[in-house]
Amino acid sequence: MPMIESQPDRPDAPEVDRGRTRLARKWAYLLSSVTVVSLGREELDAELKNLLDTLCDALHRASADLAPAERIGTRLVALGYLGEPGLRCTLDVLGKGLPALPEFEAVDDVADRVVAALGALSCGFLLAHERSVLDQQEIMHLSLLKAVRDAQWNLRQSEARFEEVVTSSASGIAVVALDGRIVRANAALAEMLGHPAGELAGSVLYDLVHPESVEVLRDAMTALLNGGKERIRQSERLLRRDGDVVRISLTASLLRDAEDRPSHFVVVIEDGTELMLLQGELSRQALHDVLTGLPNRQYFGTHLETALRRADPAYGVTLFHVDLDAFGMVCNSLGRRVGEQLLVHFAQRLKAVMARENAMIARFHSDEFGILVENTESTPDIDTIVRAINDELAEPFFVDGHGLALSASAGVVHRPAKGIDPLELLRQADQTLRRAKERRRGQWKMFDREADAHDRRTQAVAVGMAGSWEHGEIGVRYRPMARLADGEVAGVEARLHWDRPEDTALSHECCVELAESTGLMLPLGDWLLRAAGRQGEWWRQRAGFGFPMVAGLTGHQVSDDALGTRVTRLLRDTGLPPEQLMLGVPAGALPVSGVIENVTALADLGVHVMLDEFGLGPDDLRAIEDLPVDIVRVDRRLAEWQAWSDSTFLGALVPLVRQVGATLVVDGIHTEDQANWWRTAGADLGTGDYFGVARPPAELAGQFAGT
Repeated sequence: MPMIESQPDRPDAPEVDRGRTRLARKWAYLLSSVTVVSLGREELDAELKNLLDTLCDALHRASADLAPAERIGTRLVALGYLGEPGLRCTLDVLGKGLPALPEFEAVDDVADRVVAALGALSCGFLLAHERSVLDQQEIMHLSLLKAVRDAQWNLRQSEARFEEVVTSSASGIAVVALDGRIVRANAALAEMLGHPAGELAGSVLYDLVHPESVEVLRDAMTALLNGGKERIRQSERLLRRDGDVVRISLTASLLRDAEDRPSHFVVVIEDGTELMLLQGELSRQALHDVLTGLPNRQYFGTHLETALRRADPAYGVTLFHVDLDAFGMVCNSLGRRVGEQLLVHFAQRLKAVMARENAMIARFHSDEFGILVENTESTPDIDTIVRAINDELAEPFFVDGHGLALSASAGVVHRPAKGIDPLELLRQADQTLRRAKERRRGQWKMFDREADAHDRRTQAVAVGMAGSWEHGEIGVRYRPMARLADGEVAGVEARLHWDRPEDTALSHECCVELAESTGLMLPLGDWLLRAAGRQGEWWRQRAGFGFPMVAGLTGHQVSDDALGTRVTRLLRDTGLPPEQLMLGVPAGALPVSGVIENVTALADLGVHVMLDEFGLGPDDLRAIEDLPVDIVRVDRRLAEWQAWSDSTFLGALVPLVRQVGATLVVDGIHTEDQANWWRTAGADLGTGDYFGVARPPAELAGQFAGT
């Protein structure tokens, strides 16, 4: 059963390649200006263009595959000594340039993808850079060890070599006695710790280490001395002369004398402060929204899990899922830039409202935000909080001369069950927000466990409908359309029927409602029309029954641009004459763009058009006059209303329809009293259980035999 999946419009290949080429050249130019690269300009352009193609292709994939971006970071390290300036340049160019590429204009979450990809690129760069540093340190250690061993045979020569290595190294190097006393330290280490050159000699290494880390380092050095390890490598915090703390990477090896007895430690220290700051910034960007600076959904989910564990049993927590109403209208009418400024303003207003509460505010996506409040005795009630948010939004916010005053809707989960999974809690808040926005704006709704359970059951049935259709559980049944005057059959209506093996069967109305909610109605409705057309043609040719075949269309079907083509193909494939097909069009769908044109096209094909759900709208009679419709069917709700109400409105409805020359059909006639009432009122035809329920075609044929 084919399903049509729409794909977003993307620029053609030449335009994509031109955009990438320009960005790659800009990247190469700026990179060459801040660091030294071993490649020539043309070679660098080509290299970066290939890396950019790989990164863009990864960003287009539906699944989050960050491995290509990490490999790009590794490759950048291999180009030469880029260092921190090269990485910062790369992040700046790609962070601004990637979202601006035409190929990503239609990608909604491109900012999130770019942030994640640049994070992975940075991780790959940093890991490769660290490996390079460690390799250099390893080489240095080997050189030092060899120099010390050679010193046993030629002290003057070894001292000269050691002096050269220590003096020229950018890393801090110290020769430490077995008791921890520094015998010698190079100028790089002294500068790192804010001491004059030569001042560190004679001091104790452990006195330079942060008190919280001293015992860890002492134990590691003891293990090294006892032969438990060949070398140690760990992160440490050293104390500068001015009291500040320096975060470093410390590597220590053991020196032995000519008789292979331990004599000294060689300690190599690499300053990692800037690297850790950069890593911290990248981590912050990965957990925060780029536009508003608020925590993102990932960070919010982690915080939610912690907050649930520490929540006060007496007050608990409250989760708000807030949506900015009419945000799409702002973006469509005034542009995306205005919409982004509105989101920043909204984030600031939320922070102002919740400033006095122990609350975290996060941006989930688009115009949806989350607020987690850890309640106390003084926390305002929910209505007060939501009203305060809307009062803030009611104050006009001016962007480019446009005064914007909107509202917000919220789904609220108050004091959730203890031990609830954070993902389930977020789902509850999201679904409650959807229910709050069904009919109103600027309102909030509290989570209702029973309503949520009902919605989940209904949605589970809806999403499983396609599979049941494929397995043959959904079929087409037929019910008669009878003349009220004598009860004889005047037409046959095709209706869906879902025969569920382990549950109650679902009627046509239930099937249509479920299919409309998932987008399955177009293929399912097309299948229903084809089945009805083939059955009608079979009855016409084999049994001599020339009754019109009736099928109701939904709002989704009647607004489909390809409706005329679908019906034309149906008539051609089934052989059913157009005059023997009657299609019902919901009156409520007439204002939708394209529906009137489709109704006219159906009439031009010779198909009878019946206006369904008639009598519920103020312009129904005018629609009969203006459109090629000569049959109307009163909605079954009005027929059921007549069953207990002697309505003057219903009594006057038939003469009005007669005045415009239309045939009146009444749906929902279940009793003889209803049939008599509508016959007396002057209606022509009727459908409902009184004239026969929907049945398989073989069972209905017996009723035709008596006509």
